[in-house]
Amino acid sequence: MAHVLHLLLLWLLVRSSEPQGYVGNGLGLGANIEKILPSVTHRANGSQSFYGIMFDAGSTGTRIHIYNFIQKGSNRLPVLDNEMFQSVKPGLSAYADMPEKAGDSVRQLLEVAKSSVPHVEWKQTPVMLKATAGLRMLPPAKAHALLQEVQDVFDDSPFYVPAESVSIMNGTSEGVLAWVTVNFLTGQLYPNTKRSVGILDLGGGSTQITFLPKKTSERFPADYTARFSMFDTTYKLYTHSYSGNGIKAAQLAAIGALGSKDPEGKVFQSSCLPKNYKGKISFGGLIYKVSGKPGGSTGYKSCYREMLKVVKGVIQEPDDMEDSWIYAFSYYFDHAVEAGLVDEDRGGAVRVRDFKQRAKEVCSKVSMYNPDYPFLCMDLTYITCLLRSGYGFEEKTVLELTKKLHNVEASWALGATLGYFEHFSIV
Repeated sequence: MAHVLHLLLLWLLVRSSEPQGYVGNGLGLGANIEKILPSVTHRANGSQSFYGIMFDAGSTGTRIHIYNFIQKGSNRLPVLDNEMFQSVKPGLSAYADMPEKAGDSVRQLLEVAKSSVPHVEWKQTPVMLKATAGLRMLPPAKAHALLQEVQDVFDDSPFYVPAESVSIMNGTSEGVLAWVTVNFLTGQLYPNTKRSVGILDLGGGSTQITFLPKKTSERFPADYTARFSMFDTTYKLYTHSYSGNGIKAAQLAAIGALGSKDPEGKVFQSSCLPKNYKGKISFGGLIYKVSGKPGGSTGYKSCYREMLKVVKGVIQEPDDMEDSWIYAFSYYFDHAVEAGLVDEDRGGAVRVRDFKQRAKEVCSKVSMYNPDYPFLCMDLTYITCLLRSGYGFEEKTVLELTKKLHNVEASWALGATLGYFEHFSIV
């Protein structure tokens, strides 16, 4: 029964995002859904509903994605109706020494699922959690304790819990699955498409770059490539995840805070902050005290030199992505919104030089610029450094910044759901 449900949900996902005129190689279930799932919810108009739940356990927060699929009549194509999304802070890694609190945060989000998924669907709605850099950076024993706590919460829930439903996802998979999500939602995963979308993802603990090279991928190092087959097509991607180069981890590393002994007893100074500023950064369950440099330099150039310490010699420059269609999300989007570069609801296209110019503006009047965002000079400068001195993008390179595509969160979660249902492996 569970295997049939998995196939059905994959069918719904594929058909809901098909470009006009695409003929899928699906299962032909339209007239037989009632026989396969006799307990599905019937709406007043005769349509039928199906659900899937994916947890994203990131370094700075835990998010739940609840996908709702609709079959509108036995002879009509099913559609991806919507996604319910909620998040809580901090991330699971903040509870490394008190895993029971991690379980409480997951229970809180499961209540959202209970209110979003009809009761009759609970037992056949799969629930899964994948953790990213926050747990990858923890000692294995502590990470395992957190995952076991989540597993116990899942086992006590009324939802369907597949085998290996709780796991830590490696950085390569994170980048690939984000690429799958964006290309799926933009209709680029199907045969004979002429253009695919490259992605840049910037989390708190790690950052990923993934794209389909125009030239042969064999010329790249093995740890910068991934291969998988999906929808009768084999993809060979350039992809790499840089652990420790997420925006929070990198900024702390740049000022000597990350990995320091007894961080709570020190104050770490940064040229990216106003000279008289005193504040805190929370990351990985620790609180770091930070301040400006009362007797030192401040501003964009000084801040850039700090950020360059964790970028130069670490981030590799891809030479086959300059003219790609590039989507950037997560902290790229969040900080562009804070800086007024894009609208929070609509997103938009920006050039690399837009980040640079706004970083210079903010850093030049760092003590006056929006007091709600005291780290904005640091944030924008790191992003500029990553794009220019890391990936080597030209200032004219265009990035499409977005949070959602067709009302679905632009993250790896949908790609992970597809990967689970499709049972493809990334090598």
